[in-house]
Amino acid sequence: MVDEIAIKKRFELLAPVLDERLRRLVASAEAEALGRGGVSLVAETTGVSRRAIRVGKQELLDLKGSGAGVSSGSGSRIRQPGGGRKRTVDKDPSLKDDLNALVDPLTRGDPESPLRWTCKSVRKLAAELRSRGHKVSHSLVAELLDDMGYSLQGNRKTREGSAHPDRDAQFEYINARVQTALAKGEPAISVDTKKKELVGDFKNAGREWQPRGQPEEVRVHDFKIKELGRAAPYGVYDIGENAGWVGVGTDHDTAEFAVATIRNWWHSMGHPIYPRAQGLLITADGGGSNGSRLRLWKTELQRFADEIALPITVCHFPPGTSKWNKIEHRLFSFITQNWRGKPLVSHEVIVNLIAETKTDAGLRVHAELDASEYPLGRKVTDGELAEENIRRHDFHGDWNYTIAPSGNGTVIY
Repeated sequence: MVDEIAIKKRFELLAPVLDERLRRLVASAEAEALGRGGVSLVAETTGVSRRAIRVGKQELLDLKGSGAGVSSGSGSRIRQPGGGRKRTVDKDPSLKDDLNALVDPLTRGDPESPLRWTCKSVRKLAAELRSRGHKVSHSLVAELLDDMGYSLQGNRKTREGSAHPDRDAQFEYINARVQTALAKGEPAISVDTKKKELVGDFKNAGREWQPRGQPEEVRVHDFKIKELGRAAPYGVYDIGENAGWVGVGTDHDTAEFAVATIRNWWHSMGHPIYPRAQGLLITADGGGSNGSRLRLWKTELQRFADEIALPITVCHFPPGTSKWNKIEHRLFSFITQNWRGKPLVSHEVIVNLIAETKTDAGLRVHAELDASEYPLGRKVTDGELAEENIRRHDFHGDWNYTIAPSGNGTVIY
């Protein structure tokens, strides 16, 4: 018992300076000093294997015969070349291939894949590999995936449906029109409706600083509050001035509401900036309240063109490309950042949060509440449509057109 305690104490004292080679040499020396039964006693006390102790004994004999001293450092080897435990992938060459087959993007949709319909956690991957005869743990699977260039990633929103064959050509057409308008000092705006928001004490994505352990409490379920309803923010973004105007509607998001917001922008912000404008260029999505096929959108624009006695040119983005509209990443994205983590408890709060949106690049935003009613179901007859003074452009007249004043317009400045 005394020998065991002494051996254990000596090993604990020497542990900080012992590498693998010195550890087995010291254990071998202890075993040699104890004599018969020393190997078993030292192995049990120190945790050094009996085989390592026997190897150490032979090394001590070799050192004694050669007259060399015991040393450790950069100039000496702890193991013989090729020594040590072999890596699992070296002993199991097919392991990486089988793992890659389970997670490779080219095979993840394969209906024959055993993990096609389940979450590919490292534990499930390890279990599937073990079922194929591999000796592998979930931690080794994680290391192998890292070595193979895989990482945990979420989905990325990039696809918006099938691409129209004239998609790129329309982008170039819109860009050319905008650049021409800006070069002439003419107004060019991007318009769209931001995502409709429930008004009330509902959870809003994002986080903001609060006293520790005191998060703002909101409703568990997102059921519309009848008295408050929803807010429909329709935005107008002035591309040349980096300025936004947002009308926060309390009724339906219709073409009448969209053009009313553009009208409010023009009278309050647009005309003061462009008093000598010869026309107005609008870039818009192909759907929604400003859709390229929407009759009411065109008839309301005709009324607006008559009011201001200016031609209005509209260029629609191709189907499935709404994220390329300037207003999305120049205005709406910053509004979302500004109100993250804040419950939109009233229309007044929404208007104030939008109006306080600013950027280092100089973006400024004006917001107004529009409590007018915009009923659904308003029809435009063929006769009304025929009265429009609309000229469709040679390139994709369904997307690009100019609505000129009908001749009896009334300028109200």
